Amino acid sequence: MTDTEISRYMALLLRHKPEIAGLVLDKQGWADVDMLLKCISENMEPVSFERLCEIVKNDSKQRYSFNEDKSRIRANQGHSVNVDVGLKAAVPPEYLYHGTATRFVESIDSGGIIRKTRLYVHLSRDTETATQVGMRHGKPFIYRVRSGEMARDGYVFYLSENGVWLTENVPVKYLEKTWQDDT
Repeated sequence: MTDTEISRYMALLLRHKPEIAGLVLDKQGWADVDMLLKCISENMEPVSFERLCEIVKNDSKQRYSFNEDKSRIRANQGHSVNVDVGLKAAVPPEYLYHGTATRFVESIDSGGIIRKTRLYVHLSRDTETATQVGMRHGKPFIYRVRSGEMARDGYVFYLSENGVWLTENVPVKYLEKTWQDDT
């Protein structure tokens, strides 16, 4: 198995369905590293602690964090299970960006950006990152979000450990259609 495949399985367990492998997350989303390694080994292939550390270190989106002694691990954000990863409210920049696929534009134009099964909507600081996110779902489309205005209107934003901006929803009135990749 590739590191990417193992990372995807880790995301499934640490963000969405820990119970399918018998993994237990605490209220802050932490899981025991030895238990995670056991779950991966039983359901995919044996993975050493050293390989797990490399997967975490090399993850392009820095999805995971260890505690100080590396005995516990968690996903930084993106959960659909109810956990509190200790996010602190932060003042966003004036604009953030949301990458999606063109097939979702009509729905977003009518209902805004909603979190669906996740705890928060994910926003990017730049169009490059937003484009990468949008490309995962098809032909990308980028919205510019008037996040500064939202914050002044009382919406709360959080900045995750890996630099992803989070908020509960983005109403249509704060969205600007920016551009789409025509390639």
